[in-house]
Amino acid sequence: MQPSRDISRLIEIMAALRNPNGGCPWDLEQDFASISNYTIEEAYEVADAIERKDFSDLREELGDLLLQPVYHAQMASEQGLFDIGDVVYAITEKLIRRHPHVFGDDAARNAGGAKAKWDEVKADERARKAAKKQAATSLLDDVPQVLPALARAEKLSRRAASVQFDWPDWHDTLAKVREELDEVTSAAETNDKAKVQEELGDLLFAAANLARKLGIEPEAALRDANAKFTRRFRYVEARAAADGVALADAGLERLDGYWNEIRARDRSGGV
Repeated sequence: MQPSRDISRLIEIMAALRNPNGGCPWDLEQDFASISNYTIEEAYEVADAIERKDFSDLREELGDLLLQPVYHAQMASEQGLFDIGDVVYAITEKLIRRHPHVFGDDAARNAGGAKAKWDEVKADERARKAAKKQAATSLLDDVPQVLPALARAEKLSRRAASVQFDWPDWHDTLAKVREELDEVTSAAETNDKAKVQEELGDLLFAAANLARKLGIEPEAALRDANAKFTRRFRYVEARAAADGVALADAGLERLDGYWNEIRARDRSGGV
């Protein structure tokens, strides 16, 4: 078996790995549930490579991600459910159906118009799926449960906003954030952990909604904040080490002084 640029070789390799006669013992033990976390993890690693602008890593991570649908499709094929050809057919059919302005007669002269066409077709698809299941349809039905909570909050509020269930502008949304913060404060003073968790959840949801109103992806904003905190904390560690002070013994005042140094440097544009 030799590597190839042809995706059919990847499909052949996956089939060989899952072959009960001479395949890989680990791969043979897997099922849809056991590899689902890998599927999610690979998507995050693609996003990480993009953020780092490491295109060599991106090529590799895209390959790891590409393996996931091939893996799932191989297991489905073994159970007579569907195969990779069905997967490819489904997505090509969907792309054609959702782009009537490209592959049909409908016109869309800009990105906004194209997005409106996409949303219109998706809304129709949700209604047809609900009818098929003989169940009530909801705008929120196809917002995946497995999304990171902050990203899902943004998507839920965006979906609700599509039918005008939304604050008029970001000022009103900011007022809601402040209201939720006050409720967190009140709950914290009661020492009722369940209530604090509920109010903190409301606060985070309101913050995600505010990010949407301001045109910011909350998940991306939090990733940036995490990266900034990590970089600044490493500076604090380095400064403590340079001063010969153990972090645990440095004390908050000294550590806060180091932190303010890197904050000031950031604000002045230094590195």
